[in-house]
Order: sequence, then C-alpha cells, then structure tokens
Amino acid sequence: MDNNNNNIPFPKDDETSTTVDWRGRPSNPKDHGGARAAAFVLGLQAFEIMAIAAVGNNLITYLINDMHFSLPHSANIVTNFVGTIFLIALLGGFLSDSFLGTFSTILIFALIELSGFILLSAQAHFPQLKPPPCHQNSVCIQAKGFNTLIFYIAIYMVALGSGCIKPSMISHGANQFNPQSNNLSTYFNATYFAFSLGELIALTLLIWVQTHSGMDAGFAVSAAVMALAFIFFISGTLYYRNKPPQPTVFLPILQVFVAAILKRNKISPSTQQGIGGQHSSKMRFLEKACIQQEGGNNTKESQWRLCSVEQVDQAKILLSVIPIFACTIIFNTVLAQLQTFSVQQGSAMDTHITESFRIPPASLQAIPYVLLILIVPLYDTLFVPFARKITGHESGITPLQRIGVGLFLVTFSMVSAAIMEKKRRDAALIRNETLSIFWIAPQFIIFGMSEMFTAVGLIEFFYTQSLKGMQTFLTSITYCSYSFGFYLSSVLVSLVNRITSTKGGGWLHENDINKDKLDLFYWLLAALSFLNFLNYLFWSTWYSNNSSLSSISTESRHHSDADNNIP
Repeated sequence: MDNNNNNIPFPKDDETSTTVDWRGRPSNPKDHGGARAAAFVLGLQAFEIMAIAAVGNNLITYLINDMHFSLPHSANIVTNFVGTIFLIALLGGFLSDSFLGTFSTILIFALIELSGFILLSAQAHFPQLKPPPCHQNSVCIQAKGFNTLIFYIAIYMVALGSGCIKPSMISHGANQFNPQSNNLSTYFNATYFAFSLGELIALTLLIWVQTHSGMDAGFAVSAAVMALAFIFFISGTLYYRNKPPQPTVFLPILQVFVAAILKRNKISPSTQQGIGGQHSSKMRFLEKACIQQEGGNNTKESQWRLCSVEQVDQAKILLSVIPIFACTIIFNTVLAQLQTFSVQQGSAMDTHITESFRIPPASLQAIPYVLLILIVPLYDTLFVPFARKITGHESGITPLQRIGVGLFLVTFSMVSAAIMEKKRRDAALIRNETLSIFWIAPQFIIFGMSEMFTAVGLIEFFYTQSLKGMQTFLTSITYCSYSFGFYLSSVLVSLVNRITSTKGGGWLHENDINKDKLDLFYWLLAALSFLNFLNYLFWSTWYSNNSSLSSISTESRHHSDADNNIP
C-alpha cells in the first residue's frame, strides 16, 4: 500500500488544529473557548428546543382542530415534519464541515427558522389563511389550496432552519473543549440537561399558552423564544473559538470505493499498516484502493485508482458506524408515538388536576423532563466519577454501553403503553369510566430515562469517532436517526392499517381512539424494540471487537488537536 498523500485535498494536521476568533484571527486559549463559550451555545440549545417542541408536540391538535385533517393524516403530517427536520440535519452537518463552519451555519439557519415561526403564527391568527371553524351540526371543511400551501411553507422553513442548526450547535459547543478532557463528556450531559429544560418549559408553559390563549398566541410565543435563542447565541461571539471549514471528505471517500472496486481482483497485502500502526481486520476490501499498479512509484495513477491510507481509514470509520446508527431507528419510532397517538390517548382521559385546572394532554410529555432535570446532574456528578474509577473510561461507561442501556429500557415504555391503553379503553367501553391522564405517565417516564442514555450516548459516540472534516456531519447522523424513526412510524401506521383492515377498518383506522386497537400497535412496537436491542448487541460487540477502528479515530484526533491548549 502507498502511504503518500497522492495530492488528496485533506488538510494537514496544523491546519485542522487551527481555530480562529470571530474576526478570523488565531484564537487565544485565555480568551476563547472553554465552559464560558459553551454556555452561550447551551442557551441557544435550550431556547431553540423550547420553541420547536412547543410547536411539534402539539401540532397534531392544530391540524385536527384548526386545519380539520383526520387523525391518521394529522399524525403522518407531524411525523413527516419532525422526520424532515432530522433528515435535513445531514445538510447542516455537510455545510458546517465543508463550507460555512458551525458559527455561520447557525446564524443563517436560525434566522430561517425564526421566519418560519412568524409565518406559522400569522396563519393561525388570520382567519383567511385557514379553513372556517366547525359549527355544531355542520360539516368541517378541510384545509386545501392556498391555506395548505402557507402551512407547508411555514413548517418546512422551520424544519430547514432547525435541521441545519441542530448538529452545528452540538459540534460548535464541543469545539470549545479539548477532545481529550473530561469536560467534553460533561458538556454532552449538559446538552441533554439544556434539552430537557427547554422541553419542560415548552410542554408546560408554552403548551398552556396554546391551550388557553389560542394556537396563534402559542406559535407567536415560539417565535419570540426563537428570537431570544438567536440573541443569546450572538452574545457569545467574542468568546467562541471557531474551526474553519475543511475540504469535503465525501469525494475522497467516494474515490476509495471506486478504487477498491476497480482493483477488486488484487490481493490486499496483510503486512501493510495504516494510521496508528494498525489496520482494521474488517472491511479489508477497501484496502485494495491503496495497492499500486505494477511499476511502483514511477507510474502515476489517478486519484480514482490509488488512494491514501488516510482516505481508507475515513471510509472504514464511516461504514463502521452505520449499523450503530441503524439500531436507533426503532427507538425513535417509539418517540414518534409519544408525540402523536399518546397525545390523543391523553385527550380521551380525565385531564383534571383540580376541579378548575386541567393539564393539556401534550404537557404530559413534560413528566420525564421534570425527572431528568434532577437526574442528569446527579448522573454527571455522582455516577460518572464512581463508574470512572471502576472502568477507567472518562465517561464512566462507554457511549456504546450507554446506548445499549437506553435501547433495552425503551421496550418497557411500549409495554407500559400497551397495558395502560387496554385498561383505558376497557374502562371507557365496558364501565363507562374515564381514567386519570396520569395512568399513562409511566410510559413517558420510562422513555425519558431511555432517551437520557441513548441520545447522549449516540451524540458522544459519533462526535468522538469522527475524523477531521467529519465531526459535524457524523454528529448530524444522530439526528438522521430521528428522521428515519419518524418516517418509519408513518410507514408502520399505513402498513398496520392495511394488514389489519377488515371491512374498511384497522387497528388505527378510526378517528375514535376507543374504536381503534392502539394497544395492539404498542405491543407490536414493544416486540420490535426488543428485537432491535438484540440486533444492537450483535453490532456493538462487532464494533468493540474491531478495536483498531477506535484506534484510528483516536490517533487522528490526537494529531488534529496536538496544538490546541484549550482547557
């Protein structure tokens, strides 16, 4: 194999390690980066999730009551909207790494997201932009034409903005720390704390505004909160250390696959070594891209036929994380149900806390975040140092172990949901009773615990496994998992209805939740979640046993941050 660079446009280590301030000058370790700079990013994260969670978690209510869509149609609109947000995260990661940098990406797309919130609140406020309200003994007119156009423009402006800034926020905050310090693990836990705090306020205060003051007021509050997010972020401009965009890694990686295919009949030498002095025993077919043709160094080959070892290692890292990513899709399909069908489940229950106060069904999702706001700091201050003494890992347990715990717990969220839904429907149909909404609280609590492990573990895993020029993009793959999970939810709803339909019916066919078989759908998700956990055990073991992949990425990070003295 050839260890030469072959003129591949990868930046040198000193270029990768260079960070700059807002004027483009080299950053100063005393003035830029660290916890102070990251705090502004955490503020942005809290406000942004607050704004979009208030819309996304109660959007199904707006679609049914104001736009007059059916329950299955509304559920699919919500899941497609949320799925699009997280799919667009790939675009945000790509733009951040290769063209704009994280700081500029956040500035541009935060303004686009804010514009979407403003347009959405305008539609909810002006009667001419939505169908007329339903009156008693009259047929509801479903939104169509210009009204639906305005709605889709608004929500997909929000999706574009939110999707692009999400991975950039994570990477921009993490870039303020040295990757080898314990502060990085603490930062990832802090991001989930900020997320939980934003979700809690959205699902209580902002949802309350939507319920009691109208959706137009609620959407306007989301716009105001997003404006605060933007102001909070730019307030930290003087303190950020920014990593300039790097040449795109996708073309060099594509060259590896092309070269490996063209040289598929060559025999890969087992004696050659790569970055860190070792090569992965997996995916050795990619190493064929480094084999020189006969004639040696005297014969110049195209970059599409001869690649560097560094390129091959990039390709191996990208391929190796795909199974881990795929195992989190079912997890996010469960999340989709908690934001759609579980809200309707709560709407059919007694929402009174006192005789005069009702809890909005969408606010039930705030229950796990109340718990997590207490648990996340305890996890970081008590569990992590204790586990670190036992395992020697800076995060207490490895990101892969953390993901596995979360994937195991999520099964029981759906088991709880199925049992409670059967109990609720039997009470309504057989005994004519309406159960308290708090009967379905356990499914949200269990999922919240599951998400604390899975979501944070996944973000830390992808960020720490990244090589230069890929950190934000690989972080965006975390959000892409959300996207596929929500899209899969839409497919499952349609597929289940088709398979279970008898005389035009199905488990989720009716708009009346008491006539549907939502509990059976939850049992299906519980079974899929458990099978997915077993699948994850296989792939996480495969990755862990393939230790040289971790060595590749670790060695690369040591090189790329050798000149960084940021604490």
